[in-house]
Amino acid sequence: MVDVTLKQPTVRSATARGFVRCAPHVVAALRDGAVPKGDVLAVARIAGIQAAKRTPELLPLAHVIGVHGAAVDLSIDDDGVAVEATVRTADRTGVEMEALTAVSVAALAVVDMVKGLDKATSIEHVRIVAKTGGKSGDWTRPGETGDLRP
Repeated sequence: MVDVTLKQPTVRSATARGFVRCAPHVVAALRDGAVPKGDVLAVARIAGIQAAKRTPELLPLAHVIGVHGAAVDLSIDDDGVAVEATVRTADRTGVEMEALTAVSVAALAVVDMVKGLDKATSIEHVRIVAKTGGKSGDWTRPGETGDLRP
């Protein structure tokens, strides 16, 4: 584990995105609120926020940091569900792993909620799209747009 003791806390954020590819009948059920397990987007949003806060329990070398803000947004489109998470802190190390964990677990929650409708549902393109703060400064993935889709 990298020693960050001497680093000064700074405001940092990271945004990650991913996509859950679903069959057309699953997309229709999502839009109609007809998924048997309930409100898929609400469950996935809470799962993602919870995951961001528990990242060090899942990744052995991740630092325990204060997650001061976590937003998980999901949107349904014709091919599935786009997922975006932004995590913020004022700490000694970044929150990229927390953002990636939030997106991954939110996407897993979507799969869990719809797997009874279609076992072929898949998670795609989980990636960091932007980060701010810290020694390396701000960064945005080249070619990334405001669109949640990959």
